[in-house]
Amino acid sequence: MTRVRRPSAQTLAVLHALSADADRWRYGYELCTELGLKAGSIYPILIRLAQRGLLDTGWEATPAPGRPPRHLYRLTDAGCEYALAHSEPAPRRTSTARPQFGSAPCSS
Repeated sequence: MTRVRRPSAQTLAVLHALSADADRWRYGYELCTELGLKAGSIYPILIRLAQRGLLDTGWEATPAPGRPPRHLYRLTDAGCEYALAHSEPAPRRTSTARPQFGSAPCSS
């Protein structure tokens, strides 16, 4: 029997960050600094999401000179659906506020 449980707060934060611009490739360190999560938390989350088919992964094609290529991540269509399915209704905000979870490509 497969157990289904709600994603952790950290996983939801990663999904939120990725869904803000679902077509954009992101790298792990960028997500760590944006979300205030440690690498030991974020990389296992990214790996699990990728193994479940919710993230596309790849290597940076043209890294900066003297720096190794970075591993990149972005939501798949299934990842967008998953993110939307696990989003909480957001409280109303003013028009100058940042977009709420699920906005942009994932909500289309």
